[in-house]
Amino acid sequence: MKLLYRWLFVVAVAWVVADRAESAQSKASARIDRLVFNKLDELGIPPSDPCSDEVFLRRVYLDMTGTLPTRKEARLFLASNGTNKRDELIEDLFERPEFADYWALKWCDLLRVKAEFPSKLWPNAVQAYHRWVRTALFNNMPYDEFARAMLTSSGSNFRVAPVNFYRAMPKREPESIAQIVALTFMGMRTDSWKPEDRKGMAAFFGSVGYKGTAEWKEEIVFFDPTKSYVDPETKKPVEARLPDGTVIELSSTRDPRLDFSDWLVDSNVFAHNVVNRIWYWLLGRGIVHEADDIRDDNPPQNAALLDFLSKELVASNYDLRHIYRIILNSKVYQLASIHNEGNLSDEANFSRYYVRRLGAEVLIDAICQITKTTESYSSQIPEPFTFIPEKERSIKLSDGSITSPFLDLFGRPPRDTGYESERNNTPSSSQKLHMLNSSHIQLKILNNKELVGMYFEKQDGTDKKGNAKKPRTAWHPPEKTIENMYLSILSRYPTAQEKRTALAYFHESDSRTEAGVDVAWALLNTKEFIYKH
Repeated sequence: MKLLYRWLFVVAVAWVVADRAESAQSKASARIDRLVFNKLDELGIPPSDPCSDEVFLRRVYLDMTGTLPTRKEARLFLASNGTNKRDELIEDLFERPEFADYWALKWCDLLRVKAEFPSKLWPNAVQAYHRWVRTALFNNMPYDEFARAMLTSSGSNFRVAPVNFYRAMPKREPESIAQIVALTFMGMRTDSWKPEDRKGMAAFFGSVGYKGTAEWKEEIVFFDPTKSYVDPETKKPVEARLPDGTVIELSSTRDPRLDFSDWLVDSNVFAHNVVNRIWYWLLGRGIVHEADDIRDDNPPQNAALLDFLSKELVASNYDLRHIYRIILNSKVYQLASIHNEGNLSDEANFSRYYVRRLGAEVLIDAICQITKTTESYSSQIPEPFTFIPEKERSIKLSDGSITSPFLDLFGRPPRDTGYESERNNTPSSSQKLHMLNSSHIQLKILNNKELVGMYFEKQDGTDKKGNAKKPRTAWHPPEKTIENMYLSILSRYPTAQEKRTALAYFHESDSRTEAGVDVAWALLNTKEFIYKH
Protein backbone atom coordinates (compact mmCIF):
# COMPACT_ATOMS: atom_id res chain seq x y z
CA MET A 1 0.00 0.00 0.00
CA LYS A 2 2.89 2.33 0.86
CA LEU A 3 4.37 1.70 -2.57
CA LEU A 4 1.06 2.67 -4.19
CA TYR A 5 0.89 5.92 -2.22
CA ARG A 6 4.51 6.68 -3.09
CA TRP A 7 3.83 6.06 -6.79
CA LEU A 8 0.73 8.30 -6.69
CA PHE A 9 2.74 11.02 -4.97
CA VAL A 10 5.48 10.88 -7.62
CA VAL A 11 2.90 11.03 -10.43
CA ALA A 12 1.13 13.97 -8.77
CA VAL A 13 4.41 15.89 -8.40
CA ALA A 14 5.27 15.16 -12.03
CA TRP A 15 1.89 16.53 -13.15
CA VAL A 16 2.38 19.70 -11.12
CA VAL A 17 5.87 20.24 -12.53
CA ALA A 18 4.63 19.61 -16.08
CA ASP A 19 1.70 22.00 -15.61
CA ARG A 20 4.01 24.70 -14.29
CA ALA A 21 6.45 24.21 -17.18
CA GLU A 22 3.58 24.38 -19.67
CA SER A 23 2.22 27.48 -17.98
CA ALA A 24 5.65 29.18 -18.08
CA GLN A 25 6.00 28.27 -21.74
CA SER A 26 2.54 29.66 -22.55
CA LYS A 27 3.36 32.89 -20.74
CA ALA A 28 6.61 33.23 -22.67
CA SER A 29 4.85 32.68 -26.01
CA ALA A 30 2.18 35.20 -25.00
CA ARG A 31 4.93 37.68 -24.10
CA ILE A 32 6.35 37.33 -27.63
CA ASP A 33 2.90 38.08 -29.03
CA ARG A 34 2.46 41.17 -26.87
CA LEU A 35 5.86 42.58 -27.81
CA VAL A 36 5.27 42.08 -31.54
CA PHE A 37 1.62 43.14 -31.62
CA ASN A 38 2.28 46.22 -29.46
CA LYS A 39 4.91 47.31 -31.95
CA LEU A 40 2.49 46.71 -34.81
CA ASP A 41 -0.13 48.84 -33.01
CA GLU A 42 2.40 51.66 -32.68
CA LEU A 43 3.09 51.48 -36.40
CA GLY A 44 -0.57 51.14 -37.37
CA ILE A 45 0.01 47.78 -39.07
CA PRO A 46 -2.70 45.11 -38.63
CA PRO A 47 -1.46 41.51 -38.39
CA SER A 48 -2.72 38.82 -40.74
CA ASP A 49 -5.22 36.21 -39.58
CA PRO A 50 -4.02 33.00 -37.90
CA CYS A 51 -2.97 30.29 -40.35
CA SER A 52 -5.08 27.20 -40.98
CA ASP A 53 -4.22 23.75 -39.67
CA GLU A 54 -3.18 22.69 -43.19
CA VAL A 55 -0.73 25.57 -43.47
CA PHE A 56 0.62 25.10 -39.94
CA LEU A 57 1.17 21.38 -40.48
CA ARG A 58 3.34 21.86 -43.55
CA ARG A 59 5.10 24.94 -42.18
CA VAL A 60 6.15 23.45 -38.87
CA TYR A 61 7.35 20.19 -40.45
CA LEU A 62 9.54 22.13 -42.88
CA ASP A 63 10.79 24.67 -40.34
CA MET A 64 11.61 22.09 -37.66
CA THR A 65 12.73 19.06 -39.66
CA GLY A 66 13.24 20.18 -43.27
CA THR A 67 10.86 17.36 -44.15
CA LEU A 68 7.34 17.17 -45.55
CA PRO A 69 4.71 15.30 -43.55
CA THR A 70 3.72 12.00 -45.12
CA ARG A 71 0.22 11.50 -46.46
CA LYS A 72 -0.66 9.43 -43.38
CA GLU A 73 0.70 12.09 -41.01
CA ALA A 74 -1.27 14.78 -42.81
CA ARG A 75 -4.50 12.79 -42.59
CA LEU A 76 -4.06 12.13 -38.86
CA PHE A 77 -3.29 15.74 -37.96
CA LEU A 78 -6.08 17.22 -40.07
CA ALA A 79 -8.60 14.71 -38.70
CA SER A 80 -7.73 15.50 -35.06
CA ASN A 81 -10.05 17.74 -33.06
CA GLY A 82 -7.61 18.09 -30.16
CA THR A 83 -7.34 21.61 -28.77
CA ASN A 84 -3.60 21.19 -28.15
CA LYS A 85 -2.73 19.34 -31.34
CA ARG A 86 -0.34 22.05 -32.56
CA ASP A 87 1.61 22.04 -29.29
CA GLU A 88 1.70 18.25 -29.31
CA LEU A 89 2.97 18.17 -32.91
CA ILE A 90 5.81 20.53 -32.02
CA GLU A 91 6.86 18.27 -29.14
CA ASP A 92 6.69 15.20 -31.37
CA LEU A 93 8.91 16.84 -34.01
CA PHE A 94 11.61 17.60 -31.44
CA GLU A 95 12.05 13.85 -31.00
CA ARG A 96 12.34 13.07 -34.70
CA PRO A 97 15.88 12.27 -35.98
CA GLU A 98 15.18 14.69 -38.83
CA PHE A 99 15.13 17.54 -36.30
CA ALA A 100 18.78 16.92 -35.45
CA ASP A 101 19.63 16.27 -39.12
CA TYR A 102 18.13 19.55 -40.28
CA TRP A 103 19.59 21.76 -37.58
CA ALA A 104 22.99 20.10 -37.94
CA LEU A 105 22.79 21.15 -41.60
CA LYS A 106 22.12 24.75 -40.52
CA TRP A 107 25.02 24.77 -38.08
CA CYS A 108 27.41 23.06 -40.47
CA ASP A 109 26.69 25.81 -43.03
CA LEU A 110 27.63 28.35 -40.39
CA LEU A 111 30.72 26.40 -39.26
CA ARG A 112 31.95 25.81 -42.86
CA VAL A 113 32.06 22.01 -42.50
CA LYS A 114 33.73 21.04 -45.75
CA ALA A 115 36.44 18.55 -46.72
CA GLU A 116 37.88 20.51 -49.62
CA PHE A 117 38.97 24.11 -50.23
CA PRO A 118 38.83 26.52 -48.46
CA SER A 119 38.17 24.73 -45.14
CA LYS A 120 40.16 21.63 -46.07
CA LEU A 121 38.99 19.61 -43.08
CA TRP A 122 39.33 16.37 -45.10
CA PRO A 123 36.72 13.57 -44.92
CA ASN A 124 37.67 11.97 -41.57
CA ALA A 125 37.45 15.26 -39.71
CA VAL A 126 34.24 16.25 -41.51
CA GLN A 127 32.55 13.06 -40.36
CA ALA A 128 33.72 13.53 -36.76
CA TYR A 129 32.73 17.21 -36.66
CA HIS A 130 29.28 16.67 -38.19
CA ARG A 131 28.57 13.74 -35.91
CA TRP A 132 29.50 15.82 -32.86
CA VAL A 133 27.31 18.75 -33.95
CA ARG A 134 24.35 16.50 -34.71
CA THR A 135 24.71 14.60 -31.42
CA ALA A 136 24.89 17.85 -29.47
CA LEU A 137 21.66 19.05 -31.08
CA PHE A 138 19.92 15.69 -30.69
CA ASN A 139 20.81 15.60 -26.97
CA ASN A 140 19.96 19.30 -26.57
CA MET A 141 23.40 20.25 -25.24
CA PRO A 142 23.16 23.67 -23.51
CA TYR A 143 24.27 26.34 -25.94
CA ASP A 144 26.97 27.77 -23.65
CA GLU A 145 28.57 24.32 -23.43
CA PHE A 146 28.26 23.89 -27.20
CA ALA A 147 30.09 27.17 -27.82
CA ARG A 148 32.72 26.63 -25.12
CA ALA A 149 33.55 23.20 -26.51
CA MET A 150 34.47 24.69 -29.88
CA LEU A 151 36.22 27.77 -28.52
CA THR A 152 38.42 26.07 -25.91
CA SER A 153 39.02 22.47 -27.08
CA SER A 154 42.46 21.05 -27.80
CA GLY A 155 43.46 17.72 -29.31
CA SER A 156 43.29 15.67 -32.50
CA ASN A 157 40.88 16.84 -35.17
CA PHE A 158 39.91 13.18 -35.71
CA ARG A 159 39.34 12.37 -32.03
CA VAL A 160 38.30 15.67 -30.43
CA ALA A 161 35.77 16.85 -32.99
CA PRO A 162 35.15 20.43 -31.71
CA VAL A 163 38.76 21.43 -32.44
CA ASN A 164 37.80 21.41 -36.09
CA PHE A 165 36.34 24.85 -35.42
CA TYR A 166 39.94 26.09 -35.54
CA ARG A 167 40.82 24.02 -38.58
CA ALA A 168 37.88 25.06 -40.80
CA MET A 169 39.55 28.39 -41.46
CA PRO A 170 41.34 29.28 -44.70
CA LYS A 171 43.67 31.55 -42.70
CA ARG A 172 44.90 30.66 -39.23
CA GLU A 173 46.37 34.00 -38.18
CA PRO A 174 44.94 35.38 -34.91
CA GLU A 175 43.00 38.19 -36.64
CA SER A 176 41.35 35.72 -39.04
CA ILE A 177 40.44 33.43 -36.14
CA ALA A 178 38.96 36.35 -34.22
CA GLN A 179 36.94 37.38 -37.30
CA ILE A 180 35.34 33.93 -37.52
CA VAL A 181 34.72 33.75 -33.77
CA ALA A 182 32.94 37.12 -33.89
CA LEU A 183 30.84 36.11 -36.89
CA THR A 184 29.86 32.72 -35.47
CA PHE A 185 29.17 33.49 -31.82
CA MET A 186 28.53 37.24 -31.81
CA GLY A 187 26.87 37.76 -35.20
CA MET A 188 29.35 40.57 -35.87
CA ARG A 189 31.52 41.40 -38.88
CA THR A 190 34.89 42.65 -37.72
CA ASP A 191 35.75 44.29 -41.05
CA SER A 192 33.78 47.32 -39.81
CA TRP A 193 35.67 47.45 -36.47
CA LYS A 194 38.52 49.78 -35.66
CA PRO A 195 41.95 48.15 -36.29
CA GLU A 196 42.88 48.32 -32.59
CA ASP A 197 39.64 46.49 -31.65
CA ARG A 198 40.33 43.71 -34.15
CA LYS A 199 43.88 43.32 -32.91
CA GLY A 200 42.80 43.41 -29.27
CA MET A 201 40.41 40.50 -29.79
CA ALA A 202 42.97 38.65 -31.93
CA ALA A 203 45.34 38.59 -28.95
CA PHE A 204 43.10 35.98 -27.28
CA PHE A 205 43.88 33.58 -30.15
CA GLY A 206 47.59 34.27 -30.52
CA SER A 207 48.50 31.09 -28.64
CA VAL A 208 46.53 28.67 -30.80
CA GLY A 209 49.03 26.11 -32.09
CA TYR A 210 48.79 23.48 -34.83
CA LYS A 211 50.95 20.42 -35.42
CA GLY A 212 50.68 17.36 -37.62
CA THR A 213 50.98 13.67 -36.75
CA ALA A 214 52.05 10.53 -38.57
CA GLU A 215 48.43 9.81 -39.47
CA TRP A 216 47.26 11.12 -42.86
CA LYS A 217 45.67 14.57 -42.54
CA GLU A 218 45.47 14.40 -38.75
CA GLU A 219 46.33 17.62 -36.94
CA ILE A 220 46.57 18.60 -33.29
CA VAL A 221 45.15 21.93 -32.11
CA PHE A 222 46.62 23.06 -28.78
CA PHE A 223 47.46 25.94 -26.45
CA ASP A 224 51.04 26.97 -27.18
CA PRO A 225 52.32 29.21 -24.32
CA THR A 226 55.41 30.10 -26.34
CA LYS A 227 53.25 31.97 -28.86
CA SER A 228 51.49 35.33 -28.60
CA TYR A 229 49.98 37.78 -31.03
CA VAL A 230 52.46 40.31 -32.37
CA ASP A 231 51.25 43.34 -34.33
CA PRO A 232 52.36 42.69 -37.92
CA GLU A 233 53.07 46.40 -38.39
CA THR A 234 54.80 47.42 -35.15
CA LYS A 235 56.23 43.96 -34.38
CA LYS A 236 55.20 44.46 -30.74
CA PRO A 237 52.98 42.22 -28.59
CA VAL A 238 49.32 43.29 -28.63
CA GLU A 239 47.43 43.65 -25.36
CA ALA A 240 44.27 41.58 -25.16
CA ARG A 241 41.14 43.69 -25.34
CA LEU A 242 37.59 42.41 -25.15
CA PRO A 243 35.01 43.70 -27.65
CA ASP A 244 33.48 45.84 -24.87
CA GLY A 245 36.82 47.66 -24.48
CA THR A 246 38.02 45.91 -21.32
CA VAL A 247 41.78 45.20 -21.31
CA ILE A 248 42.72 41.76 -19.95
CA GLU A 249 46.17 40.84 -18.65
CA LEU A 250 46.84 37.36 -19.96
CA SER A 251 48.63 34.70 -17.95
CA SER A 252 51.55 32.84 -19.49
CA THR A 253 50.21 29.55 -18.10
CA ARG A 254 46.48 29.90 -18.83
CA ASP A 255 44.95 29.47 -22.27
CA PRO A 256 43.64 32.95 -23.19
CA ARG A 257 40.76 31.33 -25.06
CA LEU A 258 39.32 30.49 -21.63
CA ASP A 259 39.34 34.15 -20.64
CA PHE A 260 37.58 35.15 -23.84
CA SER A 261 34.99 32.35 -23.53
CA ASP A 262 34.21 33.33 -19.92
CA TRP A 263 33.47 36.87 -21.05
CA LEU A 264 31.58 35.80 -24.17
CA VAL A 265 29.00 33.49 -22.60
CA ASP A 266 28.15 36.13 -19.98
CA SER A 267 27.77 38.92 -22.55
CA ASN A 268 24.49 40.13 -23.99
CA VAL A 269 25.74 39.74 -27.54
CA PHE A 270 26.25 35.98 -27.10
CA ALA A 271 22.57 35.35 -26.31
CA HIS A 272 21.39 38.07 -28.70
CA ASN A 273 23.22 36.43 -31.58
CA VAL A 274 21.81 32.93 -31.24
CA VAL A 275 18.19 33.89 -30.46
CA ASN A 276 18.31 36.32 -33.39
CA ARG A 277 19.55 33.52 -35.67
CA ILE A 278 16.82 31.16 -34.49
CA TRP A 279 14.19 33.85 -35.09
CA TYR A 280 15.68 34.39 -38.57
CA TRP A 281 15.71 30.66 -39.34
CA LEU A 282 12.06 30.22 -38.26
CA LEU A 283 10.50 33.52 -39.39
CA GLY A 284 12.61 34.30 -42.45
CA ARG A 285 13.96 37.59 -41.14
CA GLY A 286 16.08 38.50 -38.14
CA ILE A 287 15.07 40.88 -35.39
CA VAL A 288 18.45 42.31 -36.34
CA HIS A 289 18.76 41.89 -40.07
CA GLU A 290 20.94 40.56 -41.63
CA ALA A 291 21.13 37.91 -38.92
CA ASP A 292 24.94 38.03 -38.87
CA ASP A 293 25.32 41.82 -38.96
CA ILE A 294 24.85 42.95 -35.35
CA ARG A 295 26.30 46.45 -34.89
CA ASP A 296 25.40 49.74 -33.25
CA ASP A 297 24.22 51.36 -36.49
CA ASN A 298 22.02 48.36 -37.40
CA PRO A 299 19.56 48.38 -34.48
CA PRO A 300 17.05 45.59 -33.80
CA GLN A 301 13.58 46.04 -35.26
CA ASN A 302 12.16 45.22 -31.82
CA ALA A 303 14.77 45.67 -29.08
CA ALA A 304 12.38 44.55 -26.32
CA LEU A 305 11.70 41.27 -28.16
CA LEU A 306 15.41 40.57 -28.63
CA ASP A 307 16.12 41.27 -24.95
CA PHE A 308 13.23 39.08 -23.83
CA LEU A 309 14.33 36.09 -25.91
CA SER A 310 17.91 36.50 -24.68
CA LYS A 311 16.79 36.52 -21.05
CA GLU A 312 14.64 33.44 -21.67
CA LEU A 313 17.69 31.64 -23.08
CA VAL A 314 19.83 32.44 -20.05
CA ALA A 315 17.02 31.65 -17.57
CA SER A 316 16.51 28.24 -19.23
CA ASN A 317 20.22 27.42 -18.80
CA TYR A 318 20.86 28.01 -22.50
CA ASP A 319 18.24 25.52 -23.65
CA LEU A 320 17.87 26.20 -27.39
CA ARG A 321 14.77 24.04 -27.62
CA HIS A 322 13.08 26.34 -25.14
CA ILE A 323 13.59 29.20 -27.59
CA TYR A 324 12.29 27.14 -30.51
CA ARG A 325 9.33 26.06 -28.42
CA ILE A 326 8.15 29.49 -27.29
CA ILE A 327 8.54 30.95 -30.79
CA LEU A 328 6.77 28.06 -32.53
CA ASN A 329 3.87 28.18 -30.06
CA SER A 330 3.43 31.93 -30.42
CA LYS A 331 0.60 33.51 -32.38
CA VAL A 332 3.21 35.50 -34.27
CA TYR A 333 4.77 32.37 -35.76
CA GLN A 334 1.33 30.95 -36.51
CA LEU A 335 0.10 33.96 -38.50
CA ALA A 336 -0.98 33.37 -42.10
CA SER A 337 1.36 34.41 -44.89
CA ILE A 338 -1.55 36.04 -46.74
CA HIS A 339 -1.37 39.80 -46.34
CA ASN A 340 -4.23 42.18 -45.67
CA GLU A 341 -4.70 45.73 -46.91
CA GLY A 342 -2.79 47.17 -43.99
CA ASN A 343 0.32 44.99 -44.02
CA LEU A 344 0.94 44.51 -47.74
CA SER A 345 4.17 46.52 -47.67
CA ASP A 346 5.43 45.29 -44.30
CA GLU A 347 8.64 43.30 -44.70
CA ALA A 348 10.25 43.86 -41.30
CA ASN A 349 7.72 43.88 -38.46
CA PHE A 350 6.42 40.28 -38.52
CA SER A 351 2.80 41.15 -39.22
CA ARG A 352 2.60 37.93 -41.23
CA TYR A 353 4.67 34.84 -41.96
CA TYR A 354 7.13 35.75 -44.70
CA VAL A 355 6.97 33.50 -47.76
CA ARG A 356 10.31 32.06 -48.87
CA ARG A 357 11.51 29.35 -51.20
CA LEU A 358 12.47 25.96 -49.83
CA GLY A 359 16.20 25.49 -49.43
CA ALA A 360 17.89 23.36 -52.09
CA GLU A 361 18.34 20.34 -49.80
CA VAL A 362 14.79 20.48 -48.46
CA LEU A 363 13.31 20.85 -51.95
CA ILE A 364 15.07 17.86 -53.49
CA ASP A 365 14.35 15.72 -50.41
CA ALA A 366 10.66 16.63 -50.70
CA ILE A 367 10.60 15.70 -54.39
CA CYS A 368 12.35 12.40 -53.65
CA GLN A 369 9.95 11.61 -50.79
CA ILE A 370 6.92 12.25 -52.97
CA THR A 371 8.24 10.27 -55.96
CA LYS A 372 9.98 7.54 -53.92
CA THR A 373 13.30 8.16 -55.68
CA THR A 374 16.87 8.90 -54.64
CA GLU A 375 19.62 11.29 -55.71
CA SER A 376 23.33 10.82 -56.42
CA TYR A 377 25.87 13.05 -54.67
CA SER A 378 29.61 13.37 -55.25
CA SER A 379 32.58 15.71 -54.90
CA GLN A 380 34.44 17.27 -57.81
CA ILE A 381 37.73 16.77 -55.99
CA PRO A 382 37.32 13.70 -53.78
CA GLU A 383 40.31 13.01 -51.51
CA PRO A 384 39.72 10.18 -50.98
CA PHE A 385 36.56 9.32 -52.92
CA THR A 386 33.56 9.57 -50.59
CA PHE A 387 30.73 7.08 -51.10
CA ILE A 388 27.25 8.43 -50.36
CA PRO A 389 24.55 5.75 -50.04
CA GLU A 390 21.75 6.15 -52.57
CA LYS A 391 19.08 6.55 -49.92
CA GLU A 392 20.94 9.28 -48.04
CA ARG A 393 18.82 12.39 -47.69
CA SER A 394 20.29 15.71 -48.74
CA ILE A 395 19.77 17.29 -45.30
CA LYS A 396 22.02 14.55 -43.85
CA LEU A 397 25.02 15.35 -46.06
CA SER A 398 27.86 16.19 -43.71
CA ASP A 399 30.34 17.55 -46.24
CA GLY A 400 29.87 20.82 -48.10
CA SER A 401 32.11 19.42 -50.86
CA ILE A 402 29.60 16.67 -51.63
CA THR A 403 26.93 18.07 -53.93
CA SER A 404 24.77 17.50 -57.01
CA PRO A 405 23.74 19.56 -60.05
CA PHE A 406 20.32 20.17 -58.46
CA LEU A 407 21.80 21.47 -55.20
CA ASP A 408 24.15 23.78 -57.08
CA LEU A 409 21.34 25.07 -59.31
CA PHE A 410 19.05 25.81 -56.38
CA GLY A 411 21.56 27.79 -54.33
CA ARG A 412 23.02 25.47 -51.75
CA PRO A 413 25.75 27.42 -49.89
CA PRO A 414 29.35 26.50 -50.74
CA ARG A 415 30.31 26.86 -47.03
CA ASP A 416 33.21 29.16 -47.82
CA THR A 417 32.53 32.10 -45.48
CA GLY A 418 29.89 31.22 -42.86
CA TYR A 419 27.67 34.13 -43.90
CA GLU A 420 23.91 33.52 -44.01
CA SER A 421 23.86 35.19 -47.44
CA GLU A 422 25.84 32.30 -48.94
CA ARG A 423 22.58 30.40 -49.27
CA ASN A 424 20.88 31.75 -52.38
CA ASN A 425 17.11 31.17 -52.31
CA THR A 426 16.37 33.71 -55.03
CA PRO A 427 14.32 32.04 -57.81
CA SER A 428 15.83 31.99 -61.29
CA SER A 429 14.62 31.16 -64.79
CA SER A 430 16.99 28.16 -64.87
CA GLN A 431 15.33 26.74 -61.77
CA LYS A 432 11.86 27.23 -63.23
CA LEU A 433 12.86 25.52 -66.47
CA HIS A 434 14.34 22.61 -64.54
CA MET A 435 11.15 22.06 -62.56
CA LEU A 436 8.92 22.52 -65.62
CA ASN A 437 10.87 20.88 -68.40
CA SER A 438 13.59 18.52 -67.22
CA SER A 439 13.72 14.76 -67.66
CA HIS A 440 15.15 14.68 -64.12
CA ILE A 441 11.79 15.66 -62.61
CA GLN A 442 9.70 13.80 -65.19
CA LEU A 443 11.47 10.49 -64.58
CA LYS A 444 11.06 10.88 -60.84
CA ILE A 445 7.28 11.28 -61.21
CA LEU A 446 7.07 8.31 -63.59
CA ASN A 447 8.97 6.20 -61.07
CA ASN A 448 6.14 6.36 -58.52
CA LYS A 449 3.19 4.65 -60.19
CA GLU A 450 1.25 4.76 -56.93
CA LEU A 451 1.41 8.56 -56.95
CA VAL A 452 -0.38 8.70 -60.31
CA GLY A 453 -3.06 6.21 -59.23
CA MET A 454 -1.73 2.72 -59.92
CA TYR A 455 -1.72 -0.06 -57.34
CA PHE A 456 -1.45 -3.84 -57.28
CA GLU A 457 -4.68 -5.71 -56.53
CA LYS A 458 -4.44 -9.13 -54.94
CA GLN A 459 -6.03 -11.97 -56.94
CA ASP A 460 -7.72 -14.95 -55.32
CA GLY A 461 -7.03 -18.50 -56.40
CA THR A 462 -4.09 -20.19 -58.14
CA ASP A 463 -2.76 -20.35 -61.68
CA LYS A 464 -2.49 -23.49 -63.83
CA LYS A 465 0.68 -24.55 -62.01
CA GLY A 466 -1.01 -24.30 -58.62
CA ASN A 467 0.85 -21.14 -57.57
CA ALA A 468 -0.95 -18.22 -55.97
CA LYS A 469 -1.92 -15.70 -58.60
CA LYS A 470 0.30 -12.64 -58.79
CA PRO A 471 -1.25 -9.26 -57.96
CA ARG A 472 -2.58 -7.48 -61.03
CA THR A 473 -2.27 -3.86 -62.00
CA ALA A 474 -5.28 -1.77 -61.03
CA TRP A 475 -6.14 1.91 -60.77
CA HIS A 476 -7.59 3.96 -57.96
CA PRO A 477 -10.61 6.04 -58.91
CA PRO A 478 -9.43 9.50 -60.10
CA GLU A 479 -11.05 11.10 -57.02
CA LYS A 480 -8.82 9.09 -54.67
CA THR A 481 -5.73 9.65 -56.81
CA ILE A 482 -6.25 13.41 -56.74
CA GLU A 483 -6.80 13.43 -52.99
CA ASN A 484 -3.65 11.37 -52.42
CA MET A 485 -1.63 13.68 -54.67
CA TYR A 486 -2.69 16.79 -52.78
CA LEU A 487 -1.95 15.20 -49.41
CA SER A 488 1.45 13.94 -50.59
CA ILE A 489 2.58 17.13 -52.33
CA LEU A 490 0.77 20.00 -50.59
CA SER A 491 -0.11 18.33 -47.26
CA ARG A 492 -3.80 19.20 -47.60
CA TYR A 493 -7.02 18.05 -49.27
CA PRO A 494 -7.98 19.61 -52.61
CA THR A 495 -10.68 22.24 -52.64
CA ALA A 496 -13.93 21.47 -54.48
CA GLN A 497 -12.84 23.61 -57.43
CA GLU A 498 -9.41 21.98 -57.59
CA LYS A 499 -10.99 18.53 -57.53
CA ARG A 500 -13.40 19.42 -60.34
CA THR A 501 -10.58 20.80 -62.51
CA ALA A 502 -8.34 17.77 -61.97
CA LEU A 503 -11.21 15.31 -62.53
CA ALA A 504 -12.10 17.00 -65.79
CA TYR A 505 -8.50 16.62 -66.95
CA PHE A 506 -8.45 12.92 -66.02
CA HIS A 507 -11.72 12.26 -67.87
CA GLU A 508 -10.57 14.09 -70.99
CA SER A 509 -7.17 12.37 -71.14
CA ASP A 510 -6.57 9.25 -73.23
CA SER A 511 -4.01 7.90 -70.76
CA ARG A 512 -4.42 7.48 -67.01
CA THR A 513 -0.64 7.52 -66.56
CA GLU A 514 -0.16 10.71 -68.57
CA ALA A 515 -3.01 12.43 -66.77
CA GLY A 516 -1.58 11.46 -63.38
CA VAL A 517 1.94 12.58 -64.33
CA ASP A 518 0.66 15.91 -65.65
CA VAL A 519 -1.38 16.69 -62.52
CA ALA A 520 1.48 15.68 -60.20
CA TRP A 521 3.95 17.72 -62.25
CA ALA A 522 1.63 20.71 -62.15
CA LEU A 523 1.38 20.50 -58.35
CA LEU A 524 5.17 20.22 -57.99
CA ASN A 525 5.46 23.47 -59.92
CA THR A 526 3.03 25.45 -57.80
CA LYS A 527 4.34 28.18 -55.52
CA GLU A 528 2.47 26.41 -52.75
CA PHE A 529 4.89 23.47 -53.07
CA ILE A 530 8.14 25.29 -53.86
CA TYR A 531 7.72 27.90 -51.12
CA LYS A 532 7.24 27.88 -47.36
CA HIS A 533 4.16 29.89 -46.51
